[in-house]
Amino acid sequence: MKLSLRRRVAVVATLGLALLANSACGAVTPASTASAENGGGFTLADYIKEAVEKGEPLKIKLSYHDPSLAFAVPIRQGMERGAKEFGVDAQMIGPSGGNPADQVAELQTLINQKQIHGLAVSSASNDALKPVIAQAYDAGIPIISFNTNNPESKQMGFVGQDLVASGRSLAKELLGVLKGRTGKVVVASVDSGAGWSNDRFSGFQEGVKDSGLQIVGPVNTGNEPSAAYNTIESTMAAQKDAIALVSLDCCSFTAGAKWLQQSGNVGKIHSVGFDVQPQTVEYLKAGVVDLTISQAPAEQGYQAVKLLAEFLKNGTPIAGVDTGVLVVTPATVDDVPVEG
Repeated sequence: MKLSLRRRVAVVATLGLALLANSACGAVTPASTASAENGGGFTLADYIKEAVEKGEPLKIKLSYHDPSLAFAVPIRQGMERGAKEFGVDAQMIGPSGGNPADQVAELQTLINQKQIHGLAVSSASNDALKPVIAQAYDAGIPIISFNTNNPESKQMGFVGQDLVASGRSLAKELLGVLKGRTGKVVVASVDSGAGWSNDRFSGFQEGVKDSGLQIVGPVNTGNEPSAAYNTIESTMAAQKDAIALVSLDCCSFTAGAKWLQQSGNVGKIHSVGFDVQPQTVEYLKAGVVDLTISQAPAEQGYQAVKLLAEFLKNGTPIAGVDTGVLVVTPATVDDVPVEG
């Protein structure tokens, strides 16, 4: 099959990730020390060293900020693939509804009870999770972030999309779709106060600077589908002259697309957003939305397990993995795996 330029770029990026897959040769020895991104030495906990030396099953947890989200499904699938390939026990945990306090409490229990050998965290709130990331690091538990970055914490690496850059990419694509038109652009997010949402929005704002567009939002829709739809419906009723509806995530995107379809605004109001959920695929094929940006969630789950497993088993240094930006249009959607 002949691949589009964007698809070829994505393939090259994927091959680039393979360069990070080279593990140490020779005998398998447990990791001992490393450095966090923000400096400082790391010493592996004695109980983890002992588990590695004895060949005991290694337990890796991926704490996702809200496992009830549809986006968690492909992350879990990638995690399970990584667990099977690298011979570890990997499990997704996290608070339903994205409550930071619940996520912190769950992680503190695991750390204090020494129930985990490696940890990957997608923060519900960067500020709330920063102390517990430090707690895990200081306790000698290898810890990375995935999906949502927490660069000011003691994380040892990050697996996922550069969210600010992805926001800039979304802005660039929107400008291409609008072809010089100016006017109001409504921006929606399932959690406008979350760090990931702020990062994407800041990148988007940067990307549309001096374009003549008037940004409304970000409007907080919440994650519940009917409530998200109602919020978008009421917002768009108050912004009747809007020329575009932009989403910073998968779920406000599908809610917005549903509103476009049911309100008869398909073709009148442009729509761009994120992720390749099954509903999004249908809306793309039907021409309801213009395009979406994939952040390779299955790869995020896989790479998170891989980095931790190879660090523990082989002493392979932890390095960040950028899962990149892939623009998906109605013409290319059949070439892209569905994320959910």
